Amino acid sequence: MIAYEVLLMLDPELPEERQSEIIGRTRELIERGGGTWESNETWGRRKLAYEIDHKGEGAYHLLGFEAEPEALAEVSRILRITDGVMRHMPVRRQSTRGGKSSPVTVESVPPPE
Repeated sequence: MIAYEVLLMLDPELPEERQSEIIGRTRELIERGGGTWESNETWGRRKLAYEIDHKGEGAYHLLGFEAEPEALAEVSRILRITDGVMRHMPVRRQSTRGGKSSPVTVESVPPPE
């Protein structure tokens, strides 16, 4: 299985129950496809650089899971047609040697002398 993160931008006018329902349905799709759910971080409402569907804000959620590529394709297909989902962006996380996945870290390089 491959580790993924999906950054999900939902309509900020959706009630909390509907946002939870969308995330729950996403989790169900992943688990039904043989994947494992890892996390859901709520980032809250954030101002957009430009309006999408006449909305200046979005409600962001970062979803973490492991799944097969076919399961990710199904999740993306469902999110594309779900009302209330403004945008979503899946990315593959880099794996560490122990098999556990983690986000990519950036090391700072000291300036030349």
